[in-house]
Amino acid sequence: MKELAYPLDADFILAKKKRLRRELLAEDRAWVEKRVAILGGGTTSDIRLILELFLLDNGIRPTFYESEYNKFYEDAVFGNEELDTFAPDIVYVCTSTRNIKGRPHLSDSEDAVSAMLDDEMARFTAVWNGIRTRYHAAIIQNNFELPHVRLLGNRDAWDHHGMTNFVTRLNAKFADYAASHDNFYLCDINYLSADYGLSKWSDPFYWHMYKYALAVPAIPYLAFNVANIIKSLLGKNKKGMVLDLDNTLWGGVIGDDGPEGIVLGPEESEGQAYMEFQQYIKAHQELGILLNIDSKNDRENALAGIHHPSSAFREEDFIEIEANWEPKDQNFQKIAQALNVLPESLVFIDDNPAERHIVQEQLPGVAAPALTDIAHYAEIIDRSGFFEATNISADDQKRNEMYRENAARARAQSTFKDYGEYLVSLQMKGEIRPFVPLYMARIAQLTNKSNQFNLTTRRYTQTEIEETASDAGHITLYGKLVDRFGDNGVVSVVIGNIVGDACDIELWIMSCRVLKRDMEFAMMDELAAACRQRGLKKIIGHYYPTKKNKMVKDFYAMQGFTKVEEDAQGNTRWELDIADGYEKKNRYIEVNEEAK
Repeated sequence: MKELAYPLDADFILAKKKRLRRELLAEDRAWVEKRVAILGGGTTSDIRLILELFLLDNGIRPTFYESEYNKFYEDAVFGNEELDTFAPDIVYVCTSTRNIKGRPHLSDSEDAVSAMLDDEMARFTAVWNGIRTRYHAAIIQNNFELPHVRLLGNRDAWDHHGMTNFVTRLNAKFADYAASHDNFYLCDINYLSADYGLSKWSDPFYWHMYKYALAVPAIPYLAFNVANIIKSLLGKNKKGMVLDLDNTLWGGVIGDDGPEGIVLGPEESEGQAYMEFQQYIKAHQELGILLNIDSKNDRENALAGIHHPSSAFREEDFIEIEANWEPKDQNFQKIAQALNVLPESLVFIDDNPAERHIVQEQLPGVAAPALTDIAHYAEIIDRSGFFEATNISADDQKRNEMYRENAARARAQSTFKDYGEYLVSLQMKGEIRPFVPLYMARIAQLTNKSNQFNLTTRRYTQTEIEETASDAGHITLYGKLVDRFGDNGVVSVVIGNIVGDACDIELWIMSCRVLKRDMEFAMMDELAAACRQRGLKKIIGHYYPTKKNKMVKDFYAMQGFTKVEEDAQGNTRWELDIADGYEKKNRYIEVNEEAK
């Protein structure tokens, strides 16, 4: 919804929140349902209402528990019947500097202040431990905005008596905790308040009047930030960018001005701005963000600009380059198809509002941020939260390399007339085994990112994945695939629930990068083997149709299952009898003996 895109119109969102909610709920979407508890150190009612809008906009339909005023500690540490029954998936601890009990005084020694700091950290650690123990939920915790006033002036920043110093040290302790604990995520209100303007963010009027620790007009910015963390946890991040060239990655039109005439380089202020923007975009490769080009240009001119002496890029930095005179929405669609991703998983970066409009009209769901002048391009993309990095896996950091390897596989495939011979040439080796701690973050990420090859549309947090892995009543399998071109990483996940003498498949997902390479058969072979080892007699599968997963409608039929049930919505139930044996179907992947 454009009304909820950055830059935010906070007054409009606050005034029209009920209308926006109705419109969002009326959309025909495959909602991800999650239970979110907000444990507040102040009033949180409007934070909840606005957070719901941003979550709905990301396809997440939340139900909420909201603590009573300033009962975050009691609810977390001691619990209560209502919260226990609610059983949250995610807990957001919405506290602020006003919830810090310790306040250094000029009479306090340095040791006394350090002890005060330790006591404060212990109090919050008790909150987090309580949530982990009672609810096993993912935790989102605010850090602290700087104090609204400084008793010691500039000295407040370094003197141990200064509240600014105290808050800074406490924030550092929170950061250390986040770095050493899984499923714990900081909402950086220290940064948000500075970006918004601390004096406006912390306007005391709203605390004294309503017990809001931030100004009401700032609530949409806080809620947007929390929603970005949650949608990232649930795999709703964007996967890549599709970039224009002229007046986007450099100033001017290269077809008219030539490489020597475009504005890019340290010689002038505008050229410096384009250089910095390119460096910002290129840095996203380290997060596994896929970079692509969609430009109305002759390819030769496009490459000349990309290889400009002051350019941060080279041709190999881009997975797909569509530089031609075709409509940009058609090129965008080609890029998505080549990457085997949905168009809405890519962000369109183009300075031209007409081109942005066409792409968004023709490809619903594609984000196309409104770019103003080059000095603010990076800021707009950055604040939009498309690529919120809650978890960074080894596969993320290798993703661009993996997609380049996929392109090499496609070129190799074109040289074979027989597809089976091509698969043999890949020399594929699979690693398929029960979930292990090393891959928990990647497994959780994959369960939330996979939309097309996702039979039941279930979504799991990392905590839920860990709990499932430790439950003897479940069979879990992850699959890695390596071939002569490289390591595809963890590409498939299966979770089966043991019910009597059957394994009921709760989740089966696979990355589209490895479709039709026998990985689905290799996973089924290993699942059947695991079931037979436990004495199970049949496997039950389900297919729940969405707009995005039609490609797996007949998946179980292909695996030899029998359809036993179908309702009016197209939801189907399948069964495979393995009591008398199971015939392996994988022909091309060598599954390591250690993985069995």
